[in-house]
Amino acid sequence: MQFSCEKSILQDAIMTASRAVSSKSTVALLEGLLLTAEADGHLTLCGYNMSMGIRAQIGAMVTEPGSAVLNARLFGDMVRKLPDDVISVETDGNLLTTVRCGKAVFNLVASDAQEFPQLPEVETSDHPIVLPQFQLKSMISQTIFAVSDNEAKPVLTGCLFELEGNQLNVAAVDGYRLSVRREQLENTAAQPTRFVVPGTALREIERILTESDEPAEIYPGSRHILFRIGETVLITRLLEGEFLNYRAAIPNDAAAVITADVRKLITGIERVSLIVSEKLKNPVRMVFDGNLLRMSCITTIGKSYDEFEYDGEVDHLEIGFNNRYLLDALRACPGDTVRISLKGSLNPILFTPAEGDSFTYLVLPVRLKAE
Repeated sequence: MQFSCEKSILQDAIMTASRAVSSKSTVALLEGLLLTAEADGHLTLCGYNMSMGIRAQIGAMVTEPGSAVLNARLFGDMVRKLPDDVISVETDGNLLTTVRCGKAVFNLVASDAQEFPQLPEVETSDHPIVLPQFQLKSMISQTIFAVSDNEAKPVLTGCLFELEGNQLNVAAVDGYRLSVRREQLENTAAQPTRFVVPGTALREIERILTESDEPAEIYPGSRHILFRIGETVLITRLLEGEFLNYRAAIPNDAAAVITADVRKLITGIERVSLIVSEKLKNPVRMVFDGNLLRMSCITTIGKSYDEFEYDGEVDHLEIGFNNRYLLDALRACPGDTVRISLKGSLNPILFTPAEGDSFTYLVLPVRLKAE
């Protein structure tokens, strides 16, 4: 194998494919990247940790087609330290690999590409789920905060994707909060379907996606799913099990509905939460009264208080929340204002857009102790 390409292009591809490489594994090959140079001038870099695989393809000057497996961390460090110029990589019949750039030369031993595990095959149908990259990126970033980290219920460690007609729903729940994002797709021919994608894979997809309107394609299979983002392909297993019926968990009988400025509310909660830490946990106490929200918190190091005005009227209601859960939901709200639905001190708070139904965020309250 022998090829050459620009350092910046190769470095970006290494960073992308390395996201699926095991940092520590009993199988040395899983700590490597499979490089495949093809005669048509394409170089493919592939990382695979037996759960998720990423293939990144770039253009290169291929002198001799072939393939080899190089240690991802070492190869990445080498390329990063090389000068900004054309890098040439050559692997001989004994798998000795030479990396050159300018006057710098590295030698390292590669592994046989034939021993690298194959990525699962996912059928790429004629009718994938297609949406702009910026849209998929926002749907992931605005729901993934509610993914559970409790491995006792593996299916909740991912996001549920539901395609119903032209509407795509993405939902996540961890037992304390719920996030749902909805988008209307244009002219989709994909069949109605539902599947759960692991949160770990979605975080990598979010990093790969750009803010452009270039298309992202989703191909769900029976046990695995394929995401195609430009010249990058990510394949991951799907989570099995019965996902929570999130629709039944969303209340529709609010006692009061108000509208608030998202940024001002976030700032107020952040101020009140300054005395809260991992060691000094205590809920934020919120008292809704008329059109005024009084927020306070008490920990062993002191007290905090702030006030906030909103649009609407609420009969006196005192309710407590985990500050981080509230902030995660509010930071995910894409608009300037948010509609807040309230019922009682032991009922969840609901955040929805001032107009439309593009998102729903639900946070369960914390039982308050007497002050």
